[in-house]
Amino acid sequence: MLNNMEGILSEQISGFHRYVLSSPVHLDYVSRNLCEMLGFAESELLHDSMDLYAETVHPADRVKYESFLCELASYGREVAVEYRLIRKDGAVICVRDTATSKMEDGVIYAYSVLTDITDLKKENDDLQFLNETIPCGFLKYTCEKQPKVTYINQKMIDILRFPEVKEGELDYLEMYKSNIFLMVPMEERRRFSKYLNRVYSADAPIAGEMTLLRCDGTRAYVFGWVTKSINEQGEEEFQSVCMDVTERHQTRKAMETKRYLKALTDVYDKIFEFNIDANTVKCLHCEDTSLFKNFEDIAMQIDDALEKWIIGAVDEQERDGVRRFFGGYCQKRLFEPDAKPPQISYRARSSDGETKQYTGIFIKIDESVSFFCCRQVKETEGAEELRSENDQLKENMKELVMRFSDGAAAFEISPDGLVKPLYASENVCDFFGYSSEEWMALTEKFTPLENFVAYSEAAYDDFAELLKNGEAEFTYFDYKTESERKIKAICSQKESNSNSSRYVMLYAVEETQTDEKKGLPENRTVSIRTFGYFDVFVGDKPIAFRNKKSKELFALLVDRRGGYVTSEEAIGFLWEDEPANTVTMSRYRKVALRLKNTLEEYGISEIMESVDGKRRVVMEKVQCDLYNYLSGDDEYSQLFKGSYLTNYSWAETTLGELMNEA
Repeated sequence: MLNNMEGILSEQISGFHRYVLSSPVHLDYVSRNLCEMLGFAESELLHDSMDLYAETVHPADRVKYESFLCELASYGREVAVEYRLIRKDGAVICVRDTATSKMEDGVIYAYSVLTDITDLKKENDDLQFLNETIPCGFLKYTCEKQPKVTYINQKMIDILRFPEVKEGELDYLEMYKSNIFLMVPMEERRRFSKYLNRVYSADAPIAGEMTLLRCDGTRAYVFGWVTKSINEQGEEEFQSVCMDVTERHQTRKAMETKRYLKALTDVYDKIFEFNIDANTVKCLHCEDTSLFKNFEDIAMQIDDALEKWIIGAVDEQERDGVRRFFGGYCQKRLFEPDAKPPQISYRARSSDGETKQYTGIFIKIDESVSFFCCRQVKETEGAEELRSENDQLKENMKELVMRFSDGAAAFEISPDGLVKPLYASENVCDFFGYSSEEWMALTEKFTPLENFVAYSEAAYDDFAELLKNGEAEFTYFDYKTESERKIKAICSQKESNSNSSRYVMLYAVEETQTDEKKGLPENRTVSIRTFGYFDVFVGDKPIAFRNKKSKELFALLVDRRGGYVTSEEAIGFLWEDEPANTVTMSRYRKVALRLKNTLEEYGISEIMESVDGKRRVVMEKVQCDLYNYLSGDDEYSQLFKGSYLTNYSWAETTLGELMNEA
C-alpha cells in the first residue's frame, strides 16, 4: 500500500511536493511529475539548508511566493496562490499552488499540489487584451419577456456610466440587471422588443444601431449585434456585442441638423433653439437688423430670456397667450400624439419699432431640442387670410403652410407612410403629375407614398430621402413661365414618430439665372444609343433627362425612325393601361414640353420637329446605332448584339424585327 501510495504521489498527482516550513525552509520531497514539469532532476530541487525550488519562481512573483509560505506557516490551513515558474530551459509556466500545512513531531510541513494553468492564463490574458483594447460592450441576458442580465463586461459598464457603489447608496447596476429594458429609452423599447422576438423566432442574429439610456440620464448610441445561443447550463440566452458610436452619431446628427437649419432659414426670419434638458434658449438665425443679432449663438436661461422678450416686445394684450404657449412647451405639453406642430400667432414690436403680426411654429429635433421658427406676416397675407376665412382648404393651407406668401403645397404623412395632400397651387399639381380635379380627390383619403409620387417629376427615392433627412430640394418645369424652377420641402418634424403624423411644406425657391449653357460641349454632335439601354449624348456629355416620361417619348420618336408620332399614339405607348382622354392628353402635353425644354437646354432643339401636335426625330441631324445598323454598311453589321431599348416593353416589336434580320 505504501509503495502504491508513493507511486501515485510521484507520478499521478500533478507537481506534488512537500515543504519543511521550520527554519530553514526547504523541500524534503519532490515528485517525478514536478521534476518533469520544471525540467530539473530531483537533486537540483532538494537541499537540507536552502529552498532551491524558490529559485525557480519568477523574480516578479517571489514576494507573492514568500507571503504564501508565511501564511502556510500558520499550520492547519489550506492556502492557494498563482505564480510563475521558470523551467530549466528558460520557458515560463503559470501554476496554481494549493497547499495544506500541519504539525508533525514539532516540525511544520506543507503538502503542495501544482496545477499548470499556462494555457488558461494565456487565454484569459488574450480576452483581457481584447476587452481593454477593443471598445466593445458585451451582455448576456435571459430570453424571458422581461430579460435579466446574467453577465455584463467592464466596457458595457463604462458605456452606460454606472457609478461605483458606495455604502448606503443604491446599486444601479444590480437594478438594471433585473430588467434590461431599463437600459433602453421608453420610445425605443417597443422596437427593441421586436428585435428580440425576431432573433428568438428566426434563430438568426440582427445587427443595427440602438439608443441606450445611461445611468446618468444621458443617451448613448451603439452599433451592435443580438444573437441567441445556449449557455453552459443548456439554457437559451441572448448575447449582445455593442460598439459605442455616440461621438460619430452626434457628429452626423449635427451635420444633418445644420443642413436642416439651413433649409429653414430660407423660410423663417428668426430661428431659436430651445433645449429643455439644459433649460437654455439661443438665437440661431435672424436678420442682420434684428435686435437678436447681438445675442446670436449665446445660450440664455429660458425663463429669463422669454420674460424679457415678452415684456419688451410682445403686444400687451397678447402677453398672457404667449406665456401660456411657451409655458406649455417648457412643461412638455405642446407636442401631443397625432397633433399638428405647435403654432402661434402674435403681435410684437420689430427692430424698426413698429408693431407687426408674426407667426411661429415649434419643430421637434429630438426629445430635448426643438427649433422655434417665426416670420413676419405681410399685410397681403393678412388680407388673403380674411378673404379665405370660410374656405376650409385655404384654412388648411393657413395652418399647415404657415401662411407662406410663397407657399406652394402641403401634405400630411402618417406614421405608417401614407400621404394625404392638403393644398397645392396649380404648378405644384403639375409637379406631382395630377390635374386639379385629381388632386382634390386625393385630399379626401390617405394614399401610399409610392402611389402618390408615381407620376411625379422626381423619383420615389428622392421623396424617401426627404422623409429621412427632413428636407429636400426638387426641380420642376413651370409651364406658365416656361422655365425651370425649384421647390424646397421641409418636414414639420425632422425625425419620424411612431405616434404622430408629419407635415411636409413645399414652397418655391427663387434663384438667379445659371450659366449652365456655357458648360455645353463645343462639339454638338448628337449620338443616340438604342442597343441595350437608351441614352442620348451631346458630344461626350450624356443628357440628364429630369423626367423619365420625356426620355421615353424621345426613345419612341427614335424608334419611329423619322416618322411622325401623334399624341394619341404616344399616349398609347407611354400610358399603356390608360385610354387617351383629357387627363392623359394634359399629361402628354406636359411631357412633350419637358422634352422640348431639355433639348433646348442642351442647344439641340433642331433634332426634333413638331407639326400640329405630331412629333418626329430629324434623322439627318443625329448619329444613331439603330440607323447605322439598318443602313446595311458592313462597318455597322456587328452593332446589334441581341438587345434593344431594354428600358421599354413596347420596343419588343422592333426587337423581333431586328432578331429576324440578324
